[in-house]
Amino acid sequence: MQVLWMVVGAFLFATMGVCIKYAAVYFNTAEIVFYRGLIGMLALWALSSSQGISLKTRHPWMHAWRSLVGVSALGSWFYAISEMPLASAMTLNYMSSIWIAVFLLAGALWTLLPGSGRPRQPLNIPLLITIVLGFGGVVLMLQPSFAQEQTLPALLGLGSGVLSAMAYMQVVALSRIGEPEARTVFFFGAGCTLAGLVACLITGFSPWPSWQAALWLLPVGLLAAGGQLCMTRAYASAKTSRGTLVVANLQYSGIVFAALYSLFLFNDELGWEGWLGMSLIVLCGIAATIFRARGTTAAS
Repeated sequence: MQVLWMVVGAFLFATMGVCIKYAAVYFNTAEIVFYRGLIGMLALWALSSSQGISLKTRHPWMHAWRSLVGVSALGSWFYAISEMPLASAMTLNYMSSIWIAVFLLAGALWTLLPGSGRPRQPLNIPLLITIVLGFGGVVLMLQPSFAQEQTLPALLGLGSGVLSAMAYMQVVALSRIGEPEARTVFFFGAGCTLAGLVACLITGFSPWPSWQAALWLLPVGLLAAGGQLCMTRAYASAKTSRGTLVVANLQYSGIVFAALYSLFLFNDELGWEGWLGMSLIVLCGIAATIFRARGTTAAS
């Protein structure tokens, strides 16, 4: 069952990307972040109330840090989606698994330095090779974007992957201290609402279009909240390490859905470099997840 939850969650996030591209015709990124947060926050408040989950927390600063990093990742990703092919923007954001591997490898290298004061950790050579190949895929995939003068969206999309990795680690930390996922997602929605509102006061609100156009904002918030809850249920349903590994790798099905949307809805042309780079990133992301899992098992 956890497999189905993850595939559904990945599909919902890819579909959210479609709605963002349509909404971006009428609204700027700050507005989309604001409405995404507001709608998602209200949806999670209703869900938490129906399940009897209190939204009061004893760890406000942990939620604040998660929201700061997560909202920065979200804003960068939304801007990349609005300016780049959907498949490219989705792939760059899904590099979070590779970035987590980078953080772990950097920690291992730190222990090898004189005077680090930490037990020496062996260098994971297969993980290092995987990271290098993954960034080779990034270079290939971004060739068309740089050629089309989409440098800023490409760099922001790449940065969204870094920030998403940091946000993911904070979510793990919150789950370890017993924070319910609904509460974590609610506070993230609150952070999106606040940050989006502040940004809108600076950039200004767009003239309100027709109600038909504005309706693209509603599924952005609902699909985002639904995708997060589905992925959380997928991890919670995985009772073994093997099951968790399968679930973690199935998140890349979102790139497949995004690629199909790019081809059939937006007629995006990525070129052979883009497709090859995307394939490399997916394969390296899966490999990085496997190597990290093996390293964790060996360490324990």
